[in-house]
Amino acid sequence: MESKISIIIPTMNEEKTIASVINGLTALGNREVIVVDTDSRDKTREISKSLGATVVEEPRRGYGRAYKTGLEKVSGDIIVCLDGDGTYPTDIIQPFIDILQKENLDFISCDRMTLRNEHNYTTLHFIGNSVLNITLRVLFHLTVRDSQSGMWIFRSTLIDKMKIISDGMAFSEEIKIEAAKHGTFIEIPIRYGIRITKPKLNTWRDGISNLLHLFKKRINS
Repeated sequence: MESKISIIIPTMNEEKTIASVINGLTALGNREVIVVDTDSRDKTREISKSLGATVVEEPRRGYGRAYKTGLEKVSGDIIVCLDGDGTYPTDIIQPFIDILQKENLDFISCDRMTLRNEHNYTTLHFIGNSVLNITLRVLFHLTVRDSQSGMWIFRSTLIDKMKIISDGMAFSEEIKIEAAKHGTFIEIPIRYGIRITKPKLNTWRDGISNLLHLFKKRINS
């Protein structure tokens, strides 16, 4: 029996890119596309609906909050999470699902760092990510190349096992900690795309917040 795939895409003002992201998912068979929109002021919701996606409106801001809302709505056996800005490749999803199933894995995280270049991943982001990677290894004994990656493919059976407290950008590092704790976790390098829309990330603010969140999680665990 073919596995059902649930794709969650958090959005905020992604009208320029959301169509290409959703259209890139058409090769997947039994699927549902859930767009969690955090109060877009453009046509993101209308475009998403016109392409067959289920749009869930989440007025509460927060990257992690959007994903938590999306995870409450999924019905698939396999969950795919990626951004709506077109930076993550959709053509690798099916091959990665095949790897997940054939290798009996629970969670695949997409690594942007290994194949990065100066156009799609700045030196400042590389340094910040590296600091967070080291902190993750020291505090949680988890070695990763890209703790801040926002594209993951995993089995829905992990959802009820994971305890994720962050509603913000730290969700991306926390889901990896929880996945490695409760399942079989690997990273696979991907080619990260060039962003054409305004980034939502505040490099210094979110970087420091994510670092502090790792210590908070360590203390509370």
